[in-house]
Amino acid sequence: MNLALLNTENQEFIDAQLEADSTKLLFGKTPNQSVSIKELVEQIEAKKRSKNKLPTWFNTPLIYYPNKLNIEQTSSEETAQYKASLISGNQLLDITGGFGVDCYYFAKKFQHVVHCEINKSLSELVAYNFKQLEVNNIQTISEDGIVYLKNQTFDWIYIDPSRRHDSKGKVFFLKDCLPNVPNHLENLFKHTNNILLKTAPLLDISAGIQELHAIKEIHIVAINNEVKELLWILKNDYKGPIAIKTINLNKSQQQTFNFKINEEALTQATYSLPKRYIYEPNAAILKSGAFNTISSHLKLDKLHQHTHLYTSNQLVAFPGRTFEVITIIPYNKKAFKKLGLKKANITTRNFPESVASIRKKLKITDGGDTYIFFATNMKEERIALICKKVTH
Repeated sequence: MNLALLNTENQEFIDAQLEADSTKLLFGKTPNQSVSIKELVEQIEAKKRSKNKLPTWFNTPLIYYPNKLNIEQTSSEETAQYKASLISGNQLLDITGGFGVDCYYFAKKFQHVVHCEINKSLSELVAYNFKQLEVNNIQTISEDGIVYLKNQTFDWIYIDPSRRHDSKGKVFFLKDCLPNVPNHLENLFKHTNNILLKTAPLLDISAGIQELHAIKEIHIVAINNEVKELLWILKNDYKGPIAIKTINLNKSQQQTFNFKINEEALTQATYSLPKRYIYEPNAAILKSGAFNTISSHLKLDKLHQHTHLYTSNQLVAFPGRTFEVITIIPYNKKAFKKLGLKKANITTRNFPESVASIRKKLKITDGGDTYIFFATNMKEERIALICKKVTH
């Protein structure tokens, strides 16, 4: 840490340049000789990325920021707060501490939190920031969290493993991460009965289930309809069914849908042609694969086995977006020409053409209050559902 970055003149420079072009700043001058322009730009870039993601840090004076990659990889405050709502106790060990956002929120639910971070400079930075944030029940340790365990026990252990390299394709495995949780799981359960594991949304849920055991719950967490992380709650010796909990957080509401993982294979969806209302599941539900279960639970019909849109004549509360059907037409230029539509929001579901291709062919620009779903119905017909959004 270069403490000179925290002096008044440098802090004022950082705050004044948050909207500036960092590339141009690199060719400029520093306010004084105590720091390099590169150090200042690193602080500006990281603080800029914290404004919306980490408002508590952004609005606290004299926070020392790591490089922007650490900020990009850390949990947002929204997801950290959600994680902390799931667990509580006396002592928690965070094996992979990082920038400490999760620990900050765990500290509100536990008497004592241990933040292990193998990177010494990052550990020192986090310890300093916790003082600025006036958090007094977090102990920062610059050590490998697995090694630190030794003969200690904790109510909970939290792990956020990092990928060692980019796997081919979209599927990666926990064994490809550091720490290798599947390898360490038996040892971890000697030191706790409860583990909270965070993984990136790219992890295939079925692959994770194959690698782990004692899984009690899997939480699929989305913010503004974008899946941000998967949370795995493991309980020592648990052998019951796995509960899948989906949550989509946004400013106005929290959409939730929960089910047992074995339900999906045992449940049959019902099908029909489009009715008065169309329902589009949020991203967390799509990630969960609960396509039959949501049809059964909410008494909604699907348009097609592979078209993940649902329909009903009576309006129901739905964890996703809801639309009222204005008209339904076959997919061809002649039918669209009669409508005279020039602008619309377009989505495709189980459809052979891309949104870009459809826009070009039909000369429809993006935006407006009209929503069009291009989909395949239960009769294998290509259709367009012209809709308006229903606001609850």
